[in-house]
Amino acid sequence: MDVINEVCEILDLLYKHGWDERNGGNLSYIVTKEEVKTIVSEEKEIREFKYDFDMTPLIGKYFLITGTQKYFKNCLKDPVTNLGLLKVKDKHTLSLLWGYKDGGRPTSEAPTHLKCHIERLKIDPLHRLVCHCHPINIICMSHILELNEKKWTEILWKMQTESIVVFPEGIAVLPWIICGGEEIGEATATKMKEYRSVVWAQHGLFATGRSLDEVFGLIETIEKAAEIYMKICDKPIVQSITNENLKQLAKAFNINYRKGIID
Repeated sequence: MDVINEVCEILDLLYKHGWDERNGGNLSYIVTKEEVKTIVSEEKEIREFKYDFDMTPLIGKYFLITGTQKYFKNCLKDPVTNLGLLKVKDKHTLSLLWGYKDGGRPTSEAPTHLKCHIERLKIDPLHRLVCHCHPINIICMSHILELNEKKWTEILWKMQTESIVVFPEGIAVLPWIICGGEEIGEATATKMKEYRSVVWAQHGLFATGRSLDEVFGLIETIEKAAEIYMKICDKPIVQSITNENLKQLAKAFNINYRKGIID
């Protein structure tokens, strides 16, 4: 069950960073057929969950998904209660193969996650992970900064050298929308057609990628840039990274960054 341990270790780190308090945040991870065999010896449906959107592109895929009202801090010690292994059975059905031992169900944000998986897989066939968390400084920024993606991207790129290297496509930003509903799910999935990370104003961040390490690193880098900004935004700036510096970085690292931000 190495894949369970790896997921739980990341969930524990997210909690310890202060980004997933109480039952805040959720995660969904595509697992391979080989990894499934390390969790269950045979595929036997425990129960199923119905959704009213079309999951056809995901049929046959397996996911580890955090449960609704579950705490990340409890996953390491009790994964079988706080996580579920699910298979997309048909275009409207998830089949539970393992987990949710106490009768639980997938996070209320599962439709948003699955819609994001559909969009990211169109762009990157190696995509595997969607993670939603509540990074403190990203949330702070959404209280004091206009919700303009060009502005957010430029600010975060200029806070530290690593930013444009780690998220060259920039960052998407959505206004406050009630969570767990169809509107925010559709809006987030639409942004995922161009971005790997989406800010939910006054709420948190959705981040995606190929691996647990990649996505955790993406969140860390975005949040660190936001922390630097929050610590200096009310102070006089004597020197900073310039547009020309960013272009030099892009050339040195052969980065295809989003155009129209610093050009």
